[in-house]
Amino acid sequence: MPAEGDGFLPVRIAVLTISDTRTFADDRSGDLLAQRLTDAGHLLADRGIVPDDADHIVARLHALIDDPQVDCIITTGGTGVTGRDVTPEAIERVADKMIPGFGELFRWLSFQTIGTSTVQSRACACVTRGTYIFALPGSTGAVKDGWDGILAQQLDSRHKPCNFVELMPRLMER
Repeated sequence: MPAEGDGFLPVRIAVLTISDTRTFADDRSGDLLAQRLTDAGHLLADRGIVPDDADHIVARLHALIDDPQVDCIITTGGTGVTGRDVTPEAIERVADKMIPGFGELFRWLSFQTIGTSTVQSRACACVTRGTYIFALPGSTGAVKDGWDGILAQQLDSRHKPCNFVELMPRLMER
């Protein structure tokens, strides 16, 4: 955990697993993500599991976005190409602004690990009413790629030349 007074600003992060089959007892990706973010000094603001159903996902995202104790939501699961994978569609329904570079960078990093299979990932991100949303695939490897390769740095206020945290006060500007 970063030391007090080192310029680190903890982010209040909700972890949302999207799956028809996972429970808290076997949600290894959600567990890994929660552990990584708390080890980095951030606050686990909420943790949940919702089924692969766009309406359920949208409703849960709206509830988290409206929660003043949540700065950021990271989802895991539902980003593939099968019929039940609807996380990107749900995120598009709530998005104010998409962050296309997140998915592009995620797939580039993932390519280093799993090769061309990364083309099946629809990892994505957006900003909605001042809240960041990042959607990762449901595997532990994808969580490691997304957290270790992107989010650990971009959600660290000390990361230079710029980071997502320093933009938080300006996300609601019009």
